[in-house]
Amino acid sequence: MTGKRRHFAVLVVGTATSFRWLGHLSDRLGRRRIIVPALLTGILAAIVLAAWPALPGLLIGRVLTGVAVGLMASTATAYLADLYAEARPAEARSAFPGLVATAANLGGLALGPLVAGAFAQWLPGPLHTSYLVFGALMAIFLGFVLASPETVDTELAERDRPVRFAVRPGQHAVFGAAAGVGFFAFALMGLFSSLGAIIVRGQLGISSYFVAGLAPFVAFAASAVGQLALGKLALPKILAIGTALFPIGLALTAVSLYHASFWLVFLGAGLAGAGAGLLFKSSVTQAAKAAEPASRAGVLAAFFVISYFGMGLPSIAFSLFIRHFDLKPTMIGFAIVLSVGTLVAVLVPRRRSLQLASA
Repeated sequence: MTGKRRHFAVLVVGTATSFRWLGHLSDRLGRRRIIVPALLTGILAAIVLAAWPALPGLLIGRVLTGVAVGLMASTATAYLADLYAEARPAEARSAFPGLVATAANLGGLALGPLVAGAFAQWLPGPLHTSYLVFGALMAIFLGFVLASPETVDTELAERDRPVRFAVRPGQHAVFGAAAGVGFFAFALMGLFSSLGAIIVRGQLGISSYFVAGLAPFVAFAASAVGQLALGKLALPKILAIGTALFPIGLALTAVSLYHASFWLVFLGAGLAGAGAGLLFKSSVTQAAKAAEPASRAGVLAAFFVISYFGMGLPSIAFSLFIRHFDLKPTMIGFAIVLSVGTLVAVLVPRRRSLQLASA
């Protein structure tokens, strides 16, 4: 396993482990009591990565980053829903907090490669600079969180401890479907994170670090924009549009390997990313609705474990495959697997619900 894949695998394992064992804790201890340590862990990770560029430091920094992400993502998603419900109790079941959470998740993932590419292209010491900048931003966000109210009644939660993973009756199939869609949506994002630089530098012959970061940026940014533009549509429409855009974008990306074209690469990345974003938005909304209210963070933590494994495992598998097989047929194979897997995850639960309704 090369260094890059090793670092990515360590990040994914750290994130998934944190989601699995720590992501539920805010249901009992409070949202701020988890988000504050998450931000402090992220700041520590940035310091370690900036100050210790050797392999042990990189691996430790990646593990700390994964722990911070695992603590943060499900807790922050639940916190947004809590804050919105307190501010607008009449709209407590609104999909808006989920839209903001997914747009923030994917928008942040979009900015990462773009900012890193810009730093690598134009700033001295880009590795140190990028880590220090992100560490400083997390310190600023820490101040905002400390000024925000707590939304969990910790005394009540301590007395009646919520179950780590509690899904409402009859909603297990809904959660399973949502987790499956999240897995494949994140798999596409992980694939573009690995594939973008390969296409731009290998197929198009462009050596710019900034341009190399554009392909994953376009995919992630399109996912966030797609959610913001279409997020108010009914959930079935969002699923239908996402399910259509997802394979179209992957097909165009595969075609771009045979007919190298700058615009075709980014068109494929944009359409596939928009489809993945809509699918992810619908899946995280379904997962949150399937959860018992007192166990929302725990259920979302389980959802994010599955999704982040989707981002990591197929990407690592793709990198291994192209060491032994040609890039073009490998991409076609992965495009087919991801498209079929997504279609199954979307359609099978719907068919089951129709069968139950007609029984």
